[in-house]
Amino acid sequence: MRIGIPKEVKVYEGRVGIVPAGVRALSAQGHTVSIQAGAGIGSGISDAQFVAAGAQICETAKEIWTSSQMIMKVKEPVTSEHDLIQQDQLIFTYFHLAAVPELLPVLLDKNVSAVSYETIQLLNGRLPLLQPMSEVAGKMSVQIGASLFESDRGGKGVLLGGVPGVRRGRVVILGGGTVGTAAAKIAVGLGASVTVIDLSLPRLEYLDDIFGPRVNLLHSNPDTISDEVHRADLVIGAVLVPGGRAPTLVDRELVESMEAGSVIMDVAIDQGGCIETIRGTTHDDPTYVVGGVLHYGVTNMPGAVAHTSTFALTNATTSYALKLADQGALEAARQDSALAKGFNAYGGSVCHEAVAEALGTEFKPIPV
Repeated sequence: MRIGIPKEVKVYEGRVGIVPAGVRALSAQGHTVSIQAGAGIGSGISDAQFVAAGAQICETAKEIWTSSQMIMKVKEPVTSEHDLIQQDQLIFTYFHLAAVPELLPVLLDKNVSAVSYETIQLLNGRLPLLQPMSEVAGKMSVQIGASLFESDRGGKGVLLGGVPGVRRGRVVILGGGTVGTAAAKIAVGLGASVTVIDLSLPRLEYLDDIFGPRVNLLHSNPDTISDEVHRADLVIGAVLVPGGRAPTLVDRELVESMEAGSVIMDVAIDQGGCIETIRGTTHDDPTYVVGGVLHYGVTNMPGAVAHTSTFALTNATTSYALKLADQGALEAARQDSALAKGFNAYGGSVCHEAVAEALGTEFKPIPV
């Protein structure tokens, strides 16, 4: 199979869809790998390293898209890439279609096999290709949130870990999954007062085994969320519905009840966000203020730590890329039930039920 890796075009997106080890693995199976010139620079990977691993270098994105049967990316194709998508192409990337509905008609019209990293799901419910980036984003959410507290950045001037005689910053994390757990680890390490709110009692029991009394664990309901968010310094949105739109847990009225200079980091923004007042932002203009509260809604947070993120992501994606390339899209889905759940579009139809529900369109399962 001819596999192409274009350079990412989102603002400050330094990740790349493959590393030299992945090129070697695919080349060893007889596949041809073409990479756009400079695609790996943001992750610390030179064109020469890719060539040494067996890749071909192409100068333009158009060359990559038009010559490849399968495209491997990191982020969903943005508007400037829509015309480059080829008929009947296989695209393997993060799609997050619930948050970018304008992409769906392009995929359906061009009969794209859209295999989405974030909905590949194991029988135990784990999302193996979403997990590494969720961990990165969770850790970053506290790291960035702590810096936004500084007065010169619009924050309330609170040191997250406090000092003896002065209260610690209050961090409230909505969701105790991979993002929430990673965020809690960093927040606890910085000495903050940390609360995690989750709907699953078994998950809360698991978190209790990890954190013990260092984290306040609460069951999710409107009263709990209202009480905790109202007095929080930093709120981290970390809820997830695989393939679907994130539920709104914090409304505008509750945001406006928070102290001025508080910070909201909604990591669920890729799926629409769980805070009513959140909107997508970029690394070059990451924040805005609503009701005196600083909001951060960057949709590709891990792109800012591209070296770590690229290697963490490709550790997880390469084995699935090999299956798609070796067996073809449909046969790979038949052989691997987890991979089958990654199909968001196939044959001109939406084939993931949560995606179809989120976008209000017909669901048609893939023929496996």
